[in-house]
Amino acid sequence: MTRDSESSTPDDELVPDGGETAAEGADEVALDPWGSSTVSDYRKLFEEFGIEEFDEVLPEVPNPHYLMRRGVIFGHRDYRPVADAMREGEPWAVLSGFMPTGDPHIGHKLVFDEIIWHQQQGGEAYGLIADLEAHSARGLTWEEIDEHSRDYILSLLALGFDPAEGELYRQSDNRELQDLAFELGIEANYSELQAIYGFDGETDVSHMQSVVTQMADILYPQLDEPKPTVIPVGPDQDPHMRLARDLATRMRFFKVSKAYASFEADDDERELIAAAYAALADDAPEGEPVRCEDGAEWLREHQPEPADARDSAVKKLDSAGKEPLRPRTRFFDRQATDAAFEALIDAVEGEKRVYEGHIDSFDLDRGEAEELARQVEVDHGGYGFMPPSSIYHRFMTGLTGGKMSSSVPASHISLLDDPEDGYDKVKSATTGGRETAEEQREKGGEADKCPVYELYAYLLAGDDDEFATEVYEECVGGERLCGGCKEQAAELMEEFLEEHQKKRAEVAEHLDDLDIDLDSDRKRN
Repeated sequence: MTRDSESSTPDDELVPDGGETAAEGADEVALDPWGSSTVSDYRKLFEEFGIEEFDEVLPEVPNPHYLMRRGVIFGHRDYRPVADAMREGEPWAVLSGFMPTGDPHIGHKLVFDEIIWHQQQGGEAYGLIADLEAHSARGLTWEEIDEHSRDYILSLLALGFDPAEGELYRQSDNRELQDLAFELGIEANYSELQAIYGFDGETDVSHMQSVVTQMADILYPQLDEPKPTVIPVGPDQDPHMRLARDLATRMRFFKVSKAYASFEADDDERELIAAAYAALADDAPEGEPVRCEDGAEWLREHQPEPADARDSAVKKLDSAGKEPLRPRTRFFDRQATDAAFEALIDAVEGEKRVYEGHIDSFDLDRGEAEELARQVEVDHGGYGFMPPSSIYHRFMTGLTGGKMSSSVPASHISLLDDPEDGYDKVKSATTGGRETAEEQREKGGEADKCPVYELYAYLLAGDDDEFATEVYEECVGGERLCGGCKEQAAELMEEFLEEHQKKRAEVAEHLDDLDIDLDSDRKRN
């Protein structure tokens, strides 16, 4: 969830969204929240990690940000609840964080912009400084952390974050966050962290603790009430999102699922039983129920695969015998208090069956059941967390090609750079141009491989899609040559830095008024 470096690897689709360049030596898909991993093919993220394409949800987003429209934001996990709440005026939130290990640069600006846009669309906005993570995982002193934290906050405010309508905090100063992290830690274990992050016997306990703290960060906006929450991040942070979604589910009092009989079935078994019921219900005589033993016989005859799931489903159906096979919504008791379970029994209206560990409702659909279970949980002291959503943006290419890295000054433009230095860096940047002007005019430039074009698409064109498209089409059409293109980009970058730093100076005068302490009293080790 925290960003401290940028790398580049947009895919090979020929669209004006920042190009196809994979950093030289790009790794296979291996997502490391603390490394500088690259992604050689973004499409593999859809296949291997279940990230969904953002284009599929884009029509449901009111007034989408230009990063969404241009495909810079390329993927999501479960963004629809956020988009629905946005359209319907329901409560929702956005949160992202920053590990203060160096100057904020134009790669970080992507996340700043995403937080600010979501705030402007009506979301409760949270910006956090991951200082505990910076200290434990990167070894920064508290003095260094204080200095960098101030710079991140100033840039976030200068770009438009409204502190009166949002919350800024440091992990180390937020007791509610730390208490939540403690509770979440009960649901996580070392073997799991080892499998997700590659921790071993040399990993210090504070580093592991920082993971649980990040899980608390992700769920923190839901402490007052459950609500859809989106976390804008780069794809390298997806391991955090998957773990946070799992922990949100484990913290729940109840699990809601579909069921067809009194016994428990896993997902594969339930899918087969559902198919048996659907086939048999169509042919059942009026008034005659479908029996579990009928379902077992149907599966034996019609479902050879998958054999393991079929055999276990048949065994359970045979054991249930003449029990009616009938759809219902199930409330499964995960870790509810006795009082909460009794309250849920009373709250489920209509036909129901109560068992030792679950309640079956024959009148509620799953959506209604989820809301009811969540409300009972919250009323009885539970969190009722909704699984957090996430959106993923492409990494920016370094100006020298390859990765954009805070440790390589020529590869990135710091938001603190002297505007003239920003101009010079752009003028010196690698491009996607041909070897000669003649070849460029004949074949066109390769905007999809050009770090300078990325600057237009990600930053310099702002909200002007027409301008971004014009630059792209002129480049690939051979009308735009690299010298003039870089000159225009360099001038725009110089103007951006001048304006940004002017705004930073303005908001700096009010920094002491914010409810965030940028002078840590922790020991300076």
